[in-house]
Amino acid sequence: MTYATATPNLGRTTVRPPIQPPPGGASGLPRLLPEHGAVPVDLPTHLGHHGRPPYRGQARLLIPLLEESGLTGRGGAAFPVSRKLTAVAAAGTRPIVIGNGAEGEPASDKDKSLLWISPHLVLDGLQLAAEAVGSSSVGLYVHRSPRLQDRLRAALAERAAAGIDQVPVELIDAPPRFLAGEESALASRASGGAALPRFKQPRVFERGVAGRPTLVQNVETLAHLALIARYGARWFRSLGTAEEPGSMLCTVHRADGTRNVVETALGTPLRNLLRLDDGAGGSGGAAPRASTAQAVLVGGYHGAWLPASLVAGMTLSNASLRPAGAFTGAGVLAALPADRCGIAETARVTRYLALESAGQCGPCFNGLPRIATVLDELAGSRPDRRALADVRRWAGLVEGRGACHHPDGTVRFVRSALQAFRAEIQLHEHGRCTAPGARPFLPLPAETATTDADWN
Repeated sequence: MTYATATPNLGRTTVRPPIQPPPGGASGLPRLLPEHGAVPVDLPTHLGHHGRPPYRGQARLLIPLLEESGLTGRGGAAFPVSRKLTAVAAAGTRPIVIGNGAEGEPASDKDKSLLWISPHLVLDGLQLAAEAVGSSSVGLYVHRSPRLQDRLRAALAERAAAGIDQVPVELIDAPPRFLAGEESALASRASGGAALPRFKQPRVFERGVAGRPTLVQNVETLAHLALIARYGARWFRSLGTAEEPGSMLCTVHRADGTRNVVETALGTPLRNLLRLDDGAGGSGGAAPRASTAQAVLVGGYHGAWLPASLVAGMTLSNASLRPAGAFTGAGVLAALPADRCGIAETARVTRYLALESAGQCGPCFNGLPRIATVLDELAGSRPDRRALADVRRWAGLVEGRGACHHPDGTVRFVRSALQAFRAEIQLHEHGRCTAPGARPFLPLPAETATTDADWN
């Protein structure tokens, strides 16, 4: 069950039944996005479909329902939402709630699409999460897109005029950095500092923004929360699997060059999402067709490359992906065409990740640039025979030693490429390449941030 949409350009009430049936047709989808098109849903339309936010009137009352639903975070970590809310509610007085829409991952469009098309679901979720943890300080953290921020300000103004929100929402600028959405970087930026990750102690839920307990939830997670509060745990669990219930948004890059945001049930076969055909799986040889995939990047630039032949038998679930060293993450799926060089693509992205590091620790400051340099050599013709061993050695030196998870995520990405593109590496050693001079496939920002000021 899948629903796709085009990527866009960029007062307290009591709990009551919704005025219309739950969203989704016979398949149960779509839930988060309108059935047709990418036209922003205004407040009257949103209220017509869902009614006003179903406030409980007291902190913590929503949390047992979220626990029953099995909702996990959709920002990448898949951490149980009920446990996160419980920890913040118990951590102390005056907690802060921040909706995280930074989406620093260049290959992902899901959060900006959701904020543009269905902002009121996200804003409902912010209000309900704030009530659940007893917060009167709420923020929404998004990149500096003037069109998107204007759209969100208009949505907030609509809600203020209707008297819907219990707590005012502050829009917080996220700088255009890959790591800007990391929880501790977000907390630093929302406190008035630079969006730099910090070592993990104390944890953000204990001491985050301005030293106060802080709940950080991805905007898609908040939209699911808003629907669960209305329609219940059984409705949410009617899609997905028993262990991984519900739906999620994915940004799907197919081998034919198409790219869109897809809402699908967890447990959906990846073959269906990516439209993998029976010719998928060849690496380093001649491409049967330009649209045939040789490998799939799962989870984004901190994710893992897997051979397309292996992915064709998997589902969109951590239970299926983790044995192969991958995970759903923030829902990025990119099928690399068979006429592209996987090592060249990996080298480009690794160079970007090295430049995007905070440079606060040795693994980022020294290790990632070294790995990127050697990968550039591997992507060339007849690389030094020591290059492959050097990449593996530096990956081992970097792993587990960073101030945040950026080095570990980069190493995961690189190691998976060495495995998935072994045949391509051998071609390069003999002076050949699957796609010499081919245009890049994986997206990167047009301009890479390079100065300390870019963290503010």
